[in-house]
Amino acid sequence: MAKPDDDFTFLESLDSEYDNEPDNPGWRRRVYHIIFRSESRKGKIFDIILVLFILTNIGVLLLESMAGIGSRYAHLFKILDRIYLVFFTLEVILRIVCVKWPTRYIFSFYGLIDLLSIIPSYLEHFFPETHVLMIIRAFRLLRVFRIFKLVKFLNESKRLLFAMIRSFRKILIFLFFVLLLTVFLGAIMYMLESGKNPQFSSIPQSIYWAIVTITTVGYGDVAPITPAGKVVSSLIMILGYAIIAVPTGILSTSMMRESWRHLPQYALLPCPKCGEKGHETDALFCKNCGAALYADKQATGQKTADAQPDATKTKGGGVT
Repeated sequence: MAKPDDDFTFLESLDSEYDNEPDNPGWRRRVYHIIFRSESRKGKIFDIILVLFILTNIGVLLLESMAGIGSRYAHLFKILDRIYLVFFTLEVILRIVCVKWPTRYIFSFYGLIDLLSIIPSYLEHFFPETHVLMIIRAFRLLRVFRIFKLVKFLNESKRLLFAMIRSFRKILIFLFFVLLLTVFLGAIMYMLESGKNPQFSSIPQSIYWAIVTITTVGYGDVAPITPAGKVVSSLIMILGYAIIAVPTGILSTSMMRESWRHLPQYALLPCPKCGEKGHETDALFCKNCGAALYADKQATGQKTADAQPDATKTKGGGVT
């Protein structure tokens, strides 16, 4: 059985920043720390500039798609698009040049996102009919997540991903059941409404209505008119809420189990006095009775702290 850390190692390998720093000191390592790391002042400034370029580029893309504004400021948008294209192209080139393994970066998650964000612009330049591909530039918005380098966010996103993977089979079976249910309900509504309601002209049309109703979307373009059809549709609406709750419960349970898998062993122990479980990992006292938790662990930590020499009482290697 694979350890939880093995899964995390696999996910970390998808990130272009994972263990891809150049070995030799020089300009490549300095550029690497500015572009891929945000701990330094220069790295933070670069991240801020990158995020501003990404957000303003997405804003220009949205305005460009509006008929009135897009045609009126077409020349300005074209100039801005070229500026963005030059900036992002230089950024991608620097990322490829400064990493230890360029191929690893190119085929990583962020590497593919980086390439997808600039390729459509070049395609539109050489092939104007590919303007529809410009929507792929919205992928640049995903690059904003580069600023979330805190371990807390990284671990939570990984746990969510693995919770979804582990519950995939259950959700897939449930979706298959919902598919069969919509076909069955669509056939029933066709029998109840056909001949009296022209909107239910076929079983596929009735299945479409069943899907819209059972997902609580309710477009209203197709509606039953017979008393029996209204009764069945009312039951389907109520059933829709239960259907939404089932995959939510499956995913929530999987996420809870995933969180418990990564808790320290001592956090899973019950209170030594009342037996209460489910305490926070940093809790020192029981949330039910107030008794001290993990007394042995605390005592060990206290002994370790007491064993440390007092720096204020030593000077020049001796005790004053």
